[in-house]
Amino acid sequence: MTDLLNVSLIQSSLEWGDVEENLNHLSKLLVGLNEKTDLVILPEMFTSGFLMNEKERIAPYEAITLGWMQKQASKLHTFIVGSIIVEEQGQYFNRLYVVNQSGVMCSYDKRHLFRMGEENKHFSAGKERKVFKIGNWRICPLVCYDLRFPVWSRNTNDYDLLIYVANWPSARREVWNTLLKARAIENQTYVAGVNRIGEDGLNLTYKGGTCFIDAKGKLIAKCEDNKSEIISSELNLKDLKDFRKKFPVLLDADAFRIEI
Repeated sequence: MTDLLNVSLIQSSLEWGDVEENLNHLSKLLVGLNEKTDLVILPEMFTSGFLMNEKERIAPYEAITLGWMQKQASKLHTFIVGSIIVEEQGQYFNRLYVVNQSGVMCSYDKRHLFRMGEENKHFSAGKERKVFKIGNWRICPLVCYDLRFPVWSRNTNDYDLLIYVANWPSARREVWNTLLKARAIENQTYVAGVNRIGEDGLNLTYKGGTCFIDAKGKLIAKCEDNKSEIISSELNLKDLKDFRKKFPVLLDADAFRIEI
């Protein structure tokens, strides 16, 4: 694979707690993805919305959802990323899956649980950050509230693309915009932020803000607010490596110890 990575971001409305309707809607959106893409990224909890109280009802859809992701990955010859509600040995997780046509490549459990929405009362926190590879690219997937914590996102020269999937309400939109740029700049990395639109069952509204940002904090491409759509961009690893070599700030980064 070359140093070019074609990435597609899916900004969509989500029906509250309706897994089948969300999968049908996303299937229709993906039909419009005519160009070849290496990676497709869906919002946080893309089958249900950011729902806590019905986690026991949603979790059993895990196998159906993974089957859907694998089917879409096979049709598009791509990797698909997104988070869903899962249950494991009596614990519930906001789990992000990376799936290709062969099945699950890796998974990441959301580390930082949004206590203001009582996510910490319903879900268990992940304990391990993950990095997966597509060709020459090293990719670190994180989830929503993780965006606020720079230590967990710290690039120790172990990734080239940082992903955040989210249900980030419009009331805190400026924070989303600012932190995505901050994470790109401080980690000298491409950033892809994927957020939903519409209104959820808690009457929270979401306008989107799905976008690509380069390692200098420059906006590469962005979805239109309040619109279900796909944006795609071709990211260049050589350009990123050249910038890191010319301006090697990561060599002077502080060492952090992450307590688990």
